[in-house]
Amino acid sequence: MKEGPDIARVAALLGDPARANMLTALMSGRALTAAELAQEAGVTPQTASSHLAKLEAGQIVIPRKQGRHRYFTLSGPDIVEALEVLMGIASRVGHNRVRTGPKDPALRKARVCYDHLAGEMGVALFSGLEARKLISTDHNGVALTDAGADFAEAFGINLNELRTSRRPLCRECLDWSARQSHLAGSFGAALLDRFYDLGWAHRSKESRVVIFSPEGERNFKALCDS
Repeated sequence: MKEGPDIARVAALLGDPARANMLTALMSGRALTAAELAQEAGVTPQTASSHLAKLEAGQIVIPRKQGRHRYFTLSGPDIVEALEVLMGIASRVGHNRVRTGPKDPALRKARVCYDHLAGEMGVALFSGLEARKLISTDHNGVALTDAGADFAEAFGINLNELRTSRRPLCRECLDWSARQSHLAGSFGAALLDRFYDLGWAHRSKESRVVIFSPEGERNFKALCDS
């Protein structure tokens, strides 16, 4: 018997089309009910419950109860990272969904990947921070530089609070649509939250799309190009 992690079991849980649709919906970082996930997957509530039971048993999703409702979230940001990588592979080898819609360009431009910015604007943010030497990348991954720490504090981000978390401060996440890196980790999430707080952008209520105002997009571009 082979030793080590059983990737076949995880792959089987992720590989079912209905479950894949559910997990993609949860990449927004929002907790969703079984009924909402059934609608996302295009299956009956009974079938959705069966799928969710398997995902829960496999520790891919976590249930949360509030009042009479039971909500589901992804068990961690590493699930999002795996899904983004798989989506990138599917896009590269031509395994794309037949149906497209008006949200597709918006998703490619700017979207939430769990709790950080992805899409073309997410990649631009990563590239801009790297060009300004606010983050550095090497074989060990991504790190916030001293200049980056000064920038974060000036931008209104409490790094001391972020550093108390067990979560990595900075991490690369491969963007499925741009096929380049965007910034994940607690710092990546804090940057997106700060964009919201400043009124530069807001999240769509219907999808993972992040919508920047014209002024917000100008400010964002200036941040990346400074």
